[in-house]
Amino acid sequence: MSTNWNEQRKSLLVELQTIGSVGRAEGESHDRLPLGFYPVPEHLRMLDPEVVLIVGPRGSGKTEIARVLTDAGLATAVAQYAPAIRFPSEKTDWKKAFPLDREGFDVGGLRSFLKGAGTDLNQLRELWFTYLVRVLKNDLDEDARMRLDALFNIPGGNVAGNHQAFLQAATEPLLALDRLDKRLERENRFVFVTYDELDTLGAGDWALMEASIRGLVAFWAAYARRWRRVRAKIFLRTDLYDRHATVGGADLAKLAAGRVELAWNDRDLYALLLKRMANVGTELPGYVQRVGTKIAWKNDTSLGLIPILQSGQDARPIVERMIGPYMGSNRKKGLVYRWLLDHVRDGRGRALPRPFVRLVEEAARQELQRFQTLREPRLFDPASLRRALDRVSEEYVVHALDEWPWLDAVKECLKGQLVPWERERDVVKLLQGLVSEKDAARRPPFEGRDLLDYLIEVGILRRRPDDRFDAPDLFLSGLGLKRKGGVRRGR
Repeated sequence: MSTNWNEQRKSLLVELQTIGSVGRAEGESHDRLPLGFYPVPEHLRMLDPEVVLIVGPRGSGKTEIARVLTDAGLATAVAQYAPAIRFPSEKTDWKKAFPLDREGFDVGGLRSFLKGAGTDLNQLRELWFTYLVRVLKNDLDEDARMRLDALFNIPGGNVAGNHQAFLQAATEPLLALDRLDKRLERENRFVFVTYDELDTLGAGDWALMEASIRGLVAFWAAYARRWRRVRAKIFLRTDLYDRHATVGGADLAKLAAGRVELAWNDRDLYALLLKRMANVGTELPGYVQRVGTKIAWKNDTSLGLIPILQSGQDARPIVERMIGPYMGSNRKKGLVYRWLLDHVRDGRGRALPRPFVRLVEEAARQELQRFQTLREPRLFDPASLRRALDRVSEEYVVHALDEWPWLDAVKECLKGQLVPWERERDVVKLLQGLVSEKDAARRPPFEGRDLLDYLIEVGILRRRPDDRFDAPDLFLSGLGLKRKGGVRRGR
C-alpha cells in the first residue's frame, strides 16, 4: 500500500469536492461555466429558432444551459454538438428577459397588478409585452426609443406604471418591434430572449406564478409567428408545463409540439460527471484520463475536455477503479455503477445532473473527514457515498423550498415516519393537517389526496408497483423519513 498514493489521494479528493459548485448552476462562475457544461445533442435542439419551449424537471440543467447561452455567450460553440439542428449561421444575440435585475418585476407590484388583472389574458400578455420592450430598448431604432421614452423612464419595479405607459403608447410598441424584426432580417441577425427560473415568479404564491406563466405563454403563442428574428426561449419546469401551459389554442399547440425536453440518460450523466472531473483542478484531470484509458477525449477550445462515450457502460471501469465494484463486501449490497444513479432518482425514476454530481462531491468531503488508507487507484470507500446520500437529500429538500416553500410544512407532517406506507389513506391523513396552515407561503396549493397526487407527479413521493407509497432516496432523509436496511453509513 503506497503512502505516496494516499497523500496524492487527499489532493484529488479536495479537487473532487469542487466539481459542481455544490451542485447549483446559479453559483457557477463565468470562467468555470463552459468547463462544467456537457453538450447533449437533443437538448441543443433548443438552438433552433423555431423552438420556444424548453421543459425539464427541477435539477435537469435549465438554468445551466440558459447561462451558457446568455452569460457565457457560447451558443455557436455548443451548436457544433448538434449537427442536425437548424442553427442560424448569422449573428445571434442572447438576452435575459427573466430573471432581470432592478429593471425587472417587483413581486409586490406584480402581485397587486395580477390581483386586479385576475384571469384577463389580455392584461397578462400586455404585461410581458411591456417588459420585453424594456429588454430590447437598446436594439430599437432612435425613433422608437424617443416615442417610448415615457415607458423607459419608469422604474422597472413599478409594474402598474409600466403597464399604464404601455397602454398609453398605443401601437408604438408593436410597430417598434416590427421594425426591429425587419432590420434584424436585413442584417442577418437573431435576438433570442430567455425566460428562466419562472417558478420563482410568485415568491411562493402558486396562483401568482400560475397566472404569470399563463400570460407569458399566451403572449408568445400570439406573437411567435409575427416575428421571425426576435425569438423566445422559455425554460419551464415540467409540472408547470403539464398543468398550466398546455391550454391556449392552436398557436400554443404548435409551440408545444416543437418543445425540447431536458431528459438525461445514463450515458450523458456519466459523461457529464467525467467531464467535470477532467476540467477541475491540477491533479484530477490527469487521474481521470489515467484510469479511463479506454475512453476517447475531445479537447474543445471553449468547453474543455469532453469524454466520448458510446454508452453508460463505458464509464463503468473508471467508476469501479475509483470506488470498487460493490457497495459492500459483495454484490448483495449493490453494484456501485448502478447504485450511484439509482439512489439519486426521483419518484418518477429520473436521475438528474444536479444531485448526481453533488453526490460525488459530498462523498469526497465525507472521505476526507474519515480518511483512511486505500489501495491505488481507489479514491473513496462506498460508506462515504452512503453518508453523502443523506446529506444530498437534506440539501435537495432545502433548495427545493425556493420553488416549493410549502415543502417544509409537508416535512413536518411526515418527519419520523417509517416508509413504505401500506395504504393511501395513511398518507392522506398525515397531509390533511396542512389545510389549516395559517402561513400562506407554507400552505400547499392542493389538499389531501390532490396534494399526494402532486407529490407523486413531481417525484417527491412515489407509488410502488404493489400500491404502497414510498419516498425515493433523493427525498428520504431530507423529509426526515426512515427506511430499514441499506448500505452501512460508517466503517
